[in-house]
Amino acid sequence: MNQWIRQFHRWMSMIFTLSVIATFIALAQKQPLVWVSYVPLAPLALLLITGVYLFALPYLSKWRRRSGAGQT
Repeated sequence: MNQWIRQFHRWMSMIFTLSVIATFIALAQKQPLVWVSYVPLAPLALLLITGVYLFALPYLSKWRRRSGAGQT
């Protein structure tokens, strides 16, 4: 499961980067499409969720080891 989330996070970062580049290009036009500026928010939200999970993994595993060792 962790490997899948890491891979998903990597792909989302690439999609986010491409959507930001597309937003800059769209907003640089003579008549910009303002709604395009909201496109990067979806991958950014997914990056936030997976990033917090990946950040918390070492702390959660350490906490599980401590609580499991105390019960035996």
